Amino acid sequence: QVQLVESGGGLVQPGGSLRLSCAASGSIVSIRVMGWYRQAPGKQRELVATITSNGSTNYADSVKGRFTISRGNAKNTVFLQMNSLKPEDTAVYYCKVDGTLSDYALRIREFTSWGQGTQVTVSS
Repeated sequence: QVQLVESGGGLVQPGGSLRLSCAASGSIVSIRVMGWYRQAPGKQRELVATITSNGSTNYADSVKGRFTISRGNAKNTVFLQMNSLKPEDTAVYYCKVDGTLSDYALRIREFTSWGQGTQVTVSS
């Protein structure tokens, strides 16, 4: 009942930049937290950055000072600006949203949704 559409991944050289976007749609009542996670081959999925409804942000130590998470004016969108990219940033990046929705019976319930993932490759 909540769909996430991600975009913006690709191939970039070390030191380059990419901007990821994630748009949430569906019967959303409120969004509590939006975030980005990543999973490199052979590794567990890890948190990259999160942003709450009041704008509080949290970053993994490995990306502090290089990545910036922000929300769009529509509030159902989240962006990840990635600068000074390194080969170790190569991974599939996933958008995650936590909030509440209205179901078919108009009941309010919590949800967690994940995007389909977008590949980011940093290589020369």
